[in-house]
Amino acid sequence: MNKVILEVTKNIINRSQKSRIVYKEKIKNAKIKCKTNRDCLGCSNVAHALASMDKNKRKTLETTDIPNIAIITAYNDMLSAHEPFKYFPDIIKKTLLKHGASAQVASGVPAMCDGVTQSQSGMELSLYSRDSIAQSAAIGLSHNVYDAAIYLGVCDKIVPGLFTAAMSFGHLPAIFMSAGPMTTGIDNASKAKFRQEYAQGKIDKKELLKVESESYHSSGTCTFYGTANSNQMVLEMMGLQLPNSSFVNAYTPLREELTKFACKQLMKNYKPIAQIVDERSFVNAIVGLMATGGSTNQTLHLISMARSAGIIINWDDFDAISSVTPLICKLYPNGKADVNGFREAGGLSVVIHQLLELGLVHEDVETIMGKGLKNYVVEPFLENGVLRYRDDVLSSRDEEIISKENQPFNDEGGLRVLEGNIGRSVMKTSALKEGHLDILAPAVVFESQEALQEAFKRGELEKDFIAVVRHQGPKANGMPELHGLMTPMGVLQDRGYKVGIITDGRMSGASGKVPSAIHLTPEAIDGGVLAKIKTGDIIHLDIINKKITLHVEDIEKRKPIKIDLSQNYIGVGRELFGVFRHNISDAEHGASIFNYEEN
Repeated sequence: MNKVILEVTKNIINRSQKSRIVYKEKIKNAKIKCKTNRDCLGCSNVAHALASMDKNKRKTLETTDIPNIAIITAYNDMLSAHEPFKYFPDIIKKTLLKHGASAQVASGVPAMCDGVTQSQSGMELSLYSRDSIAQSAAIGLSHNVYDAAIYLGVCDKIVPGLFTAAMSFGHLPAIFMSAGPMTTGIDNASKAKFRQEYAQGKIDKKELLKVESESYHSSGTCTFYGTANSNQMVLEMMGLQLPNSSFVNAYTPLREELTKFACKQLMKNYKPIAQIVDERSFVNAIVGLMATGGSTNQTLHLISMARSAGIIINWDDFDAISSVTPLICKLYPNGKADVNGFREAGGLSVVIHQLLELGLVHEDVETIMGKGLKNYVVEPFLENGVLRYRDDVLSSRDEEIISKENQPFNDEGGLRVLEGNIGRSVMKTSALKEGHLDILAPAVVFESQEALQEAFKRGELEKDFIAVVRHQGPKANGMPELHGLMTPMGVLQDRGYKVGIITDGRMSGASGKVPSAIHLTPEAIDGGVLAKIKTGDIIHLDIINKKITLHVEDIEKRKPIKIDLSQNYIGVGRELFGVFRHNISDAEHGASIFNYEEN
């Protein structure tokens, strides 16, 4: 295997020794003491749990020792990626009954759509929802009448939240299921073009809505390679979802058969999830992230997810892995293709095969398919209505989407960690063109993305500059995605100006065209250097050398700027999340309210 990958893995294992001991002891103590969990409960407890079931199913659970499986679902019928989950519980229950198990919907968890809340006040609850999802799932599982769990979720915060709950109940066997993407609508490049035309006043809102509706047009996950689809890649790289299954379209016969097969596989490989997930699982996930050019949001989520299993990873691990992992996929925003094109090109089967050949991933890991990541170098298909897997999909069917072996699109992965006298940040580099890797320009300071948008409309930003957008961190206002910056900054970049962004906020997983140093820590509200920057200060974004430098001699003497954020604490339910703002960790520690012990 690659020496750097082995060294990173060794560092993570050593760093996590004490916390892993604590975690494993917790799981050991939670292990089922009876043949099934409900056998350990009193008759009244069991009667309450079975009261809503029909008589035949209730009788089965009353008189036999068959396992009862929890379904944790993120279904709602507004979120397109999760609307198909409406039909999953019935499919799951019928399938499991044929294979010696029962199932109940144990809990519904909140599932918000970042696409709906982009640039809106509700986006300030988005990151907080991840930990709320974990808590909601835990409440459902706390009834303790379940012997395994099935997790139904796709999008940005939902999968990381579900994973955290799954590891909290790591003594239970578990499997994750996707609903699948929608079919391809208008291409992403055209969508971005129309958004920029709208920002410049060239088309009206009615025309833009028509375009957007042609893009987001049906049930299923959005098809660009943002955070939702990066989540699906992570689950497959960790061996927690069926092989090459994530990007099979919603509402297709193949998707339904995959759902049934996942139930069968859960019962076949009936192993606690804590025995599947280990340090190597997370290294494989990070390698997959770099090789595919996935979402920077994973630098928050994977850190938080790992800590829920007593595993301590950090940004230096991401940076080291990125330095030796080639970029072998071109998916929007760092390419034209969407996840449907990716699947047609061979999908994760081809990616994992290449990574195994290069010695960049651990093959000898546990998965829901059994021992070995080679179980994931396969492709599902239907033969006369029966699900089959072929194992001959080793090479790309479209070398503009997945590269030819040993001919990557870039020798390094799609992410870098930048460090300097302002702090530490991450940057998605997979979509950056060569001329945008070194920017020396004056700062223009904003306290919100709306302020930058207004300055753009007034024509005040026709110049080279670095936008400093601060007080957007997890403690300030929930670290919203600042997707509203992308259109005006993209327009300015296309006009030939050298522009960049520095922020303690987040960017959408679909961002990447404009160099953006994001998740900056320490955040402004903590008195970091970010809060001391003034408009006109010279900043150097040296992406090649991973440096972010403020050229100001007296910066220590300056007092940090403080602003009134009280209006960010009320409305659309934000007043209910004060406990999150006061207890959340910084971005480099996963931006979580869960305070896991560190060595």
